[in-house]
Amino acid sequence: MINLVLFGKPGAGKGTQAEFLKSHYQLVHISTGDVFRYNIKNATDLGKLAQSYMDKGDLVPDEVTINMLEAEVEKNPAAKGFIFDGFPRTEAQAKSLDAFLERKAMSISGTIALEATDDELVERLLKRGETSGRPDDQDESKIRNRFDEYNQKTAPLRSFYTAQNKFHSINGIGSIEEITARLMTVIDAL
Repeated sequence: MINLVLFGKPGAGKGTQAEFLKSHYQLVHISTGDVFRYNIKNATDLGKLAQSYMDKGDLVPDEVTINMLEAEVEKNPAAKGFIFDGFPRTEAQAKSLDAFLERKAMSISGTIALEATDDELVERLLKRGETSGRPDDQDESKIRNRFDEYNQKTAPLRSFYTAQNKFHSINGIGSIEEITARLMTVIDAL
């Protein structure tokens, strides 16, 4: 079983790459953003709560995120593995994920960070915002606030997973195919 965590600031290409990887490795892709949007669209209690944070450009609190994630894993008992995209975002979430997976006799195989400059990512997100309809992709100040949140809360996970020999960083700039090839090189070596 392969369980991967994809890291990167908003716009780094996690969702795009996860689509290729899930097909190639036959994994279930769990995008926290997609799970949030599903809950928001269906006006669940968790969805309404998540929306209130996202509208401000803030990250959704751990408890809400963890509850959504565990439900998604439970929906796929026959999975060959998972790609966690957008989760964990904090060390507390990483510890919760490890504990949850341990209860399921699983563990994280590796974590991979897609690295790109802030200016490149702002450009990508503003372009995506033209068609996505997502208000958090249409305002540069909200985008940069999300980057600040990432730097404060998520970037420290590099040390957490490095200590477990599970952290890998790749260049997230280039064609989709080039980035996919870089990811597959790392995954095949796990």
